[in-house]
Amino acid sequence: MSPTETQGAVHDLVGIGFGPSNLALAVAIEEHNRRSNRRNRLDALFFEQQPSFGWHRGMLIEGTTMQVSFLKDLVTTRDPASDFSFLSYLHDRGRLTDFINHKTMFPTRVEYHDYLEWAAGRLDHFAHYDSEVVEVRPVLVDGRIDYFDVVVRQGDDPGRLSVYRARDIVIATGLRANVPSGAELGDRVWHNLDLLHRVEELDGTDPGRITVVGAGQSAAEVTEYLHRRFPRTEVCSVFARYGHTPADDSPFANRIFDPQAVDDFYSSPAEVKRMLMEYHGNTNYSVVDLELIEELYARVYQEKVRGRQRLRILNASRLAAVESRPDGARVTAEFLPTGERVALDSDLLIYATGCLPDDPLRLLGAAGQHCLSDEDGRLRVTRDYRVHTTDELRGGIYLQGATEHTHGITSSLLSNGAVRAGEIRDSILRRRQSPEPVSRHSYALTAEPE
Repeated sequence: MSPTETQGAVHDLVGIGFGPSNLALAVAIEEHNRRSNRRNRLDALFFEQQPSFGWHRGMLIEGTTMQVSFLKDLVTTRDPASDFSFLSYLHDRGRLTDFINHKTMFPTRVEYHDYLEWAAGRLDHFAHYDSEVVEVRPVLVDGRIDYFDVVVRQGDDPGRLSVYRARDIVIATGLRANVPSGAELGDRVWHNLDLLHRVEELDGTDPGRITVVGAGQSAAEVTEYLHRRFPRTEVCSVFARYGHTPADDSPFANRIFDPQAVDDFYSSPAEVKRMLMEYHGNTNYSVVDLELIEELYARVYQEKVRGRQRLRILNASRLAAVESRPDGARVTAEFLPTGERVALDSDLLIYATGCLPDDPLRLLGAAGQHCLSDEDGRLRVTRDYRVHTTDELRGGIYLQGATEHTHGITSSLLSNGAVRAGEIRDSILRRRQSPEPVSRHSYALTAEPE
């Protein structure tokens, strides 16, 4: 089964993925289209594999809060007057005064997810859900690649493939689970991204022991949640550090997330880029909010007072071995200072070991051969997030994510999402000016049997 190959009209851009990053871009495009005449509007489509909008639903733990201010929403740092702001959402929901009285800059993750759903619901005309992009094909015109054919599998039928043609594509496929080399996920071995999706599989019974591996915010949140949810379960937290490292959210350090910091980072020499990442990794990577650290410590201490240790912190330790079993896993943890090992027969093992950016070349096929790399094999990217390509490729490939080596720590973070979306939109608008007339009516070609 393969898509029918025919000429068709061209969209200005197709977005691959519809999480917060491309949602912010859709908002920026919507606002441009509102104030533009029909000729100058952008014709955009976004394809999302999930059946509806969702952002890390498996980690929407009740009570957990955002680690960035609500002012770093989809629009405010780019356009404070936008009606897509978090404050506009609160007003629409009838909670603006209540939120003000709450005296917080950090809403719960559940509320922020509701905000994102609210914004996405207003942009349904851009979004196609339950649509998996399986391939991007370059389209040759007079020996040059002017367009891309985006091949999409829609719905449950694996043979239902459609083709959408675009001048530019924006890849924002998000993050994928990172697990230790050789680790295998299974019925009782999970990554934390699937936590809330799978915890109901435990059938309402308290496991005897759960082991959580990882040192960052997600690992600490998973440990706290499981210890609270299962009051008869022993929860073991295994990580290589001697203690959780507090996140540095002090005002000066937070400047690393400012839009200006992206300009500074992009123009820095390679050695300065490395230095800045080393200095400020503790603003985002493998760090935990101090309040949560203190909560976990208090629980450990109170259990010592009571004489029943249910929350165990195996610090300065690593996984030496994991033996999967039908009813769980035998985990061997090694205490690094002495080499002493302890076996933890666990009903559940959860890797809270972070995420990695998806490889944008995975979808690009032959078009990827025209993407230029640096001396370390990483994609070269312009300041406006467009991949450097050979002269033969005139269509634009933009990245939201996988640009940390060029744009710094905010590569895919919410902190700079509004400004980043505006920069990409404006870049597309500048490049859209062409003497060649381009028909911008959409088309979709259903696959035919070979």
